[in-house]
Amino acid sequence: MTPGRTGTRGLAAIGAALGLFLLTAVLGPSAFVPELPGAAGAPPFSLNVRPPGTLLVVIVVLGVAAGAAGLALCLTALRRGWRVPASRLVGAGLLVAAAFAFLPPVGSTDHLNYAAYGRMAATGHDPYATRASDLPHDPVINAVQEWQDTPSVYGPIATAGQALASRVGGDSVKVTVFVLSLLNLAAFAIAALVLHRTARDETARLRAALLWTCNPLMLFHLMAGAHNDVQAVAPMVAALAAFRAGPGRTLLAGALVGAAAAIKLPAALVGGGPAWCLLRARRWPLPAALFAAAGAVAAATFLPAGPHAFDQLRDASNMVSLATPWHLLDSLLHNRAVIKVGWVALMLALVWLLYHALPRDPLGDAAGRERQEGRRVAAALVLAWLFAAPYELPWYDGFGWAVLALLPASRMDQIMLVRTAVFSLAYLPARDPKLVDLPEALRWFLPSVVRSVIVPVLLTGVLVYLVRWCLAERRRAAPPASAAAPRG
Repeated sequence: MTPGRTGTRGLAAIGAALGLFLLTAVLGPSAFVPELPGAAGAPPFSLNVRPPGTLLVVIVVLGVAAGAAGLALCLTALRRGWRVPASRLVGAGLLVAAAFAFLPPVGSTDHLNYAAYGRMAATGHDPYATRASDLPHDPVINAVQEWQDTPSVYGPIATAGQALASRVGGDSVKVTVFVLSLLNLAAFAIAALVLHRTARDETARLRAALLWTCNPLMLFHLMAGAHNDVQAVAPMVAALAAFRAGPGRTLLAGALVGAAAAIKLPAALVGGGPAWCLLRARRWPLPAALFAAAGAVAAATFLPAGPHAFDQLRDASNMVSLATPWHLLDSLLHNRAVIKVGWVALMLALVWLLYHALPRDPLGDAAGRERQEGRRVAAALVLAWLFAAPYELPWYDGFGWAVLALLPASRMDQIMLVRTAVFSLAYLPARDPKLVDLPEALRWFLPSVVRSVIVPVLLTGVLVYLVRWCLAERRRAAPPASAAAPRG
């Protein structure tokens, strides 16, 4: 099959996947689309078909499969020389993202939590110390379906956006969620445009469009799912794009890292890339400027948030999500202390392996190579966290796809694709089984077998493959013994 035909089929599969995801949202309240209280004429808009949950499981599984296959075909065609105008894909991806913003969120009920935290902040309550169950009579907070006894875990900039949405939406859950989706759309578009402008040539721009703007799995999780992780991605990629080894750019990169951390704390990992470059080059005033700028933004946002801003983060550090490989170990040991030590050790090992395996870009001047080195180190840190952390959800993978889009192509693209596709199947839908319209057998099978057994086993296999690939890349890049130690 020619590269052109492969790429065309890949785009067709991506289009089919996005069509299935859009259909799921358009049909309205269902097992995948939580009900949004509010006026019928207010956005987001949908029909009121109320399709059976079993049908939607089939539709979304087909969408995930088609999206993963389509992206794999496009990446294969790209390696073989296929080219289409990247700007067209960027435009198409942004149009689909905008369409999702005007439709009700799909998959989980997290957007109801965001609306509740914003309502708390807008009405004078501390979302870091208040639970939804504490305010059962509020029309917005009462819409929370899950995590009713959990205060906010999100950073103060995310909370500020949620409060803004609440002030606009008032007593309407629908309008509040719609404003939150618009904020996500703005962040998604900023990240897309930064990646497009940062890419060195048309091939890199096309790859960035496929990995981010037209990535059907990211459009499903971040835009259709309305997860606020996308808001942290925008300053993450902007920080790496802005970084230069000079005072002004270093301060800007540090400030953007601080802003990303104030949305979702793990986003701060990208700051490790610029920091590594500056420390290794012994540009001593500049690392201090980087840390000072990041610290200043973090202090300016976290200090007003109050003493409870980190409470839920501490609690979350003890959690293990059902679909990660750590769940298998947790089921056997029932010892979270061992898991804490184990995942930190695994992450450090993966950082070292990925640092040696992720591709280097030999082109460009010394400054350009330094910037690329910073992005590569940042990618190693972010990807190591994604693969090692015991509590992960599929929409967290947006961090990984965004940093990968800044690097040259490698086998890591395919590894990430398999991970995200498999991970996606664990959360269809990502809701409490008691709340969804599914047959009793399916309501048991999806979380108890697929999410808790099959997917963790498959992701363990993906992790093993990642380690083997990293070791193989390191051996391949190492100079022969004769070259490394010339004879005397």
